[in-house]
Amino acid sequence: MEVMFALALIGIALTTLLASQSQGLSLANEAKFYTTASFLAQGKMAEIEIAETEGIMNDSGDFGDDYPDYTWEVEINSTSIELLEEYADRFKQIDLHVYFGENRVYQYDIRLYKLF
Repeated sequence: MEVMFALALIGIALTTLLASQSQGLSLANEAKFYTTASFLAQGKMAEIEIAETEGIMNDSGDFGDDYPDYTWEVEINSTSIELLEEYADRFKQIDLHVYFGENRVYQYDIRLYKLF
């Protein structure tokens, strides 16, 4: 009876330990994605900021062999602010999305406003 009780207690403890280990790995993968994605997004936004006005358009792509499974997508939209109405055609909202995985398991978004 004591042995059965001890085995049941060990089973419960191991189940709890394995569940927390699995959750820890999941959180570590998510943290790795957000760290890498923010780095890649900052680099891509820097490229967009220095690009010529004609070179900026909706686009998508990947980050090459250095970062497999990471892809990006840029959306350029016109936006207006009452204080900048005279520049409405030159004021743009730039949304950058960074995805990970074939099914886009994780997504990181960043937004930039730029006056051209």
